Amino acid sequence: MPHQEPEAKIFACSQSIHLAEKIATHYGVPLGKVTFSKYSDGEFQPSYEESIRGLRVFIVCSTFPSSDNLMELLLMIDAAKRASARHVTAVIPYFGWARQDRKDKPRVPIGAKLVANLLDAAGATRIMTMDLHADQIQGFFEKPVDHLFASTIFLPYVRSLNLENLTIASPDMGGSKRAYAYSKFLESDVVICYKQRRAANVIDTMELIGEVKGRNVILVDDMVDTGGTLAKAADLMIEKGALSVRAICTHAILSGDAYEKIERSQLSELIVTDSIPLQRTSEKIRVVSCAPLFADVMRMVQNNNSISGKFLM
Repeated sequence: MPHQEPEAKIFACSQSIHLAEKIATHYGVPLGKVTFSKYSDGEFQPSYEESIRGLRVFIVCSTFPSSDNLMELLLMIDAAKRASARHVTAVIPYFGWARQDRKDKPRVPIGAKLVANLLDAAGATRIMTMDLHADQIQGFFEKPVDHLFASTIFLPYVRSLNLENLTIASPDMGGSKRAYAYSKFLESDVVICYKQRRAANVIDTMELIGEVKGRNVILVDDMVDTGGTLAKAADLMIEKGALSVRAICTHAILSGDAYEKIERSQLSELIVTDSIPLQRTSEKIRVVSCAPLFADVMRMVQNNNSISGKFLM
């Protein structure tokens, strides 16, 4: 008899239910039932309300702060393992703690490696994520990692804008590789912002490397947190003669007064995915769903098919 892969079921942590529902709809299965019991001190316990014995389980959970999201994912992985699931895939659209990918000064942790160890210890047999803050984080895992690129969904949107005199920009030196990849695909110029920080999330100075006069600029980055870098870069580029400035950021963390900064800035539009649920709406923020991308790749993984066709660059 031909080999047949076990049935797949999709579950979600509490803060990622909306995205998981869209993924399940595109995949073609109902979202699995899981409940969370909470104690008065804040401790919680997940419980699968249907059998998962011998199945492939996909658990959708972005691990943005607070740490409860990460803890929910770890407990759900452990519960699935103890319920005899055959495969447990942690689907982490936004992989939190990824900015701590190295020791950049003495006596600090490597948080991304710690999270990788925790996921491995909990029992995850595969990791699926999107636009890691640093590509080398894939090497922190001893299990297969499917690292997806949001460019697969962003590039068609950029092309639909039909912008003339297009220039791709990186908001910092670290994102230059991503900017050059976009520019190569779109056959456009590239400019880079050089910034210096006084502290985390606090920009001291910013300079522009390249020419933006008379150009329509699109900034590309993996995440937007406080929005300070994007706002400052957009204002600088308009000052230097850019016709318009848009930004593409995969993960919309948008903490503090980020929404106000974006709305006050010279940005025409901020395009993000729904890897993290927005806290509120804004006329300047457009959400492009990553659910179809994850659903397609999850189906390919389930059927043991190659996922290379999902990479545009």
